[in-house]
Amino acid sequence: MATTARVDPLKNFRFRVRYSDGTAPFLGVHKITGMKRTAEVIKHRSGGDPSTSAKLPGRVEFDPIVLERGVTVNGHDFEKWANKTWSFTNAAGGRETSLKDFRRDIVIDVHDETGQKVLSYHVFNCWVSEYQPLSDLDANANAVLVQHIRLENEGWVRDVDLPAAAEVSFDDPAV
Repeated sequence: MATTARVDPLKNFRFRVRYSDGTAPFLGVHKITGMKRTAEVIKHRSGGDPSTSAKLPGRVEFDPIVLERGVTVNGHDFEKWANKTWSFTNAAGGRETSLKDFRRDIVIDVHDETGQKVLSYHVFNCWVSEYQPLSDLDANANAVLVQHIRLENEGWVRDVDLPAAAEVSFDDPAV
């Protein structure tokens, strides 16, 4: 018996990254790495049992998330955000950090082959801990310039209320 529910895994190349306040997405992001959560393991042993120990979850750590994109002459949003934590030309009289808005929530949306949003992750209190404006310059290479930012964060959650994507068929006259 054939099933109508999706069984194929999602492809990893259709996604968008945006601030959670609804502003336009970051343009050109082609790679996201580091979405990882690790719980510290606490070993506990009862006094009367010398041979085995129990394991309990401890403190949870969230790895930094790295965003990469090609360098363009008009794309300054990575640099502007990175300058919130430190800027050589800061006109604020020597203050290194913009406490008002250097932390931002972002949303990572994953889309299926038809362009429908199928997964969404909300990442909390991100701030730029590393900014690389250019990849290595090499006159003998055949590559594009890539910039990246490393975002420290305080955790992420999946939007479980996202409605299921509708199945699309090319035989459907509405398509």
